[in-house]
Amino acid sequence: MTCVSDTVVSFTAVSAPILPRVAADLAVIDGSTYFISTENGDVEVKGAEGFFHTDMRHLSTWRLLVDGEPVHVLSSECVDYYSARIYGTLAEAGPGTNPPISIRRDRFVADGLHEDLILENNSEETHRLEVELCFGSDFADIFECKQKPKKAGKTTAELAEEGATLWYRNGAFERGTKIEFTAPGKVEEDRAVFDVVLAPRERWSTCIKVSPIVDGNEHPARKGCGSFGRPEPQMPLSLSEWLERAPTLETDSDTLRHTYRRSLLDLAALRFRPFADGDYSLAAAGLPWFMALFGRDSLLTAYQALPFQPQLVRSTLEALASVQATERDDFRDAEPGKIMHELRFGELAALGTAPHSPYYGTHDATLLFLIVLDEYERWTGDRELVCRLEPNARAAIRWLEREADTDGDGYLEYESRSTDGLQNQAWKDSDNSMCFADGRVAEAPIAPCEVQGYAYDARVRAARLARESWGDEKLANRLERDARKLGDRFNRDFWDDDRGQYVLALDGSKQQVDSTTSNPGHLLWSGIVPEARAPVVVARLLAPDLFSGFGIRTMSTKDAAYNPIEYHNGTVWPHDTALIAEGMRRYGFRDEAARLAEALIDASEDFSHRLPECFAGFPREETGRPVEYPTAASPQAWASGAPLLLIRTLLGLDVVDGHIRAEPHLPDSIGELALHGLTRGVTSDAG
Repeated sequence: MTCVSDTVVSFTAVSAPILPRVAADLAVIDGSTYFISTENGDVEVKGAEGFFHTDMRHLSTWRLLVDGEPVHVLSSECVDYYSARIYGTLAEAGPGTNPPISIRRDRFVADGLHEDLILENNSEETHRLEVELCFGSDFADIFECKQKPKKAGKTTAELAEEGATLWYRNGAFERGTKIEFTAPGKVEEDRAVFDVVLAPRERWSTCIKVSPIVDGNEHPARKGCGSFGRPEPQMPLSLSEWLERAPTLETDSDTLRHTYRRSLLDLAALRFRPFADGDYSLAAAGLPWFMALFGRDSLLTAYQALPFQPQLVRSTLEALASVQATERDDFRDAEPGKIMHELRFGELAALGTAPHSPYYGTHDATLLFLIVLDEYERWTGDRELVCRLEPNARAAIRWLEREADTDGDGYLEYESRSTDGLQNQAWKDSDNSMCFADGRVAEAPIAPCEVQGYAYDARVRAARLARESWGDEKLANRLERDARKLGDRFNRDFWDDDRGQYVLALDGSKQQVDSTTSNPGHLLWSGIVPEARAPVVVARLLAPDLFSGFGIRTMSTKDAAYNPIEYHNGTVWPHDTALIAEGMRRYGFRDEAARLAEALIDASEDFSHRLPECFAGFPREETGRPVEYPTAASPQAWASGAPLLLIRTLLGLDVVDGHIRAEPHLPDSIGELALHGLTRGVTSDAG
């Protein structure tokens, strides 16, 4: 059975289920505030570990010692996305040893940090213990955390009876970390020590409050003792409202049902307000490195979530429009009309050392802005927003027609002008992602194939908006004419007759970058592929050198640069495969699209129903299960959104003449699939 119901169905939201641990780390998040520690709750500066708030680490040391030894962990788990609980005992625990003391750490992250430390004597004897909490902050900018920070400013500490405040100052830039304890003890610059005497069956506890200080304003935790199961994000929609507004999924597939709920919860957890003075609420790109506003990531996540959480799309479009570039700035790779790539608020961005204030080095976000704006209007009928953002959309169109084409050949190519800019500015933005089949790295300016597809789709969609919403028939006709011309040229210049496939890109010499990658799959999504050529593209994507059995590899196993654990040259990215599946559906390849959807859903089960940013490209027939990529972000926004897009693909959901249409096509493993409460429209509340 498959069905789509236009009836709004509400259900009672419950506390998020216990989340799985990722590797040995314990991660709790509240938008752009998060705490990553080892399983015993400690932090001793290592990579992404620590307590972070708006792009800076406010705790780089957080270590609990009892009688000079770390806690022996009994259990450690996240309870909600914003909370964790750790049970432990004395370090002497071992075979034949029954320590009398139990230790518990309850942790809550919500703007600030609240942690409860509880020790209990489970014996009939009195015990005296020295409890020591070591703390410290390197105030590392997020960009400094992958190596030992070399700070130019000065760190100081102010002591008080109830705690300490750590300060970092570098000229006009200032951050602080205020640490307070409710139990009396001896507080020093880097530790608090408590002399604890526990009578038989007695309990001792202290509340620990950590408040980041930004621009002179303290950010205390909005959570207190025992706040498990009571998510109250500082968002326009509470978690219960967020879940109630999402359609209800009914399916025979336990994996798909759990993955759907996990995706909704993770997108809710990633929500944050990118501007202190704005109402915009949208998903940060991913934990740990990308807890910020991004252009490409935010827009693709919004597209994936559109039928399920349309208010998230509205907020994303408004937020990005508010920081659209209005002038040329080479250091930030900005040009008039361009949509930003990344916005940060740490020390390096604030002082102008890094260009991320915001940085505009993306050659596809502006096109995606137009694509998502049109898709949003189709699904919601919200013409008011389309008309309000008309100046932004027109500026984006001007950028597409002018600055985006650096040499006037009709293709969109990029080359960073910034000393600290990205060398590659498409979605595969690592330095070695644009390779020839023989492994040579292509030289800029580079015109990636999928960016041309996005440019084609953006013109077609903007033409519809111009004609139906802005009343500009002349602009609509020009955009449609230019889209046809681009399609004709593209299908000549980007096609490799010898290999029977689209190439990855054209390099600075207009030479075809001939590697075999997943990028041409996006061409199906954009609609630039002629109908007669689509079967060849689909078959090439599903060949064993690209299809791993769990998803489409980013690069063919036959190419010289292939590595199953290379970030963009061999891994599988869920969002990439999901877009390709939707593209296959667009061209009528429903069996093939369902095969890809089934593969990713199968993979999600092995990741405890939370698809990561990417995973290794090893073949399924060899491994039997997907293999983790060592530093994949999780949760990550467009990976969390991928299952939502897969559900749309399987149900064949579109809006036609103002009505939702469903043409389901399911693999046998899914069985029944029903989506209730799917409506065309959007409320005024932001996400």
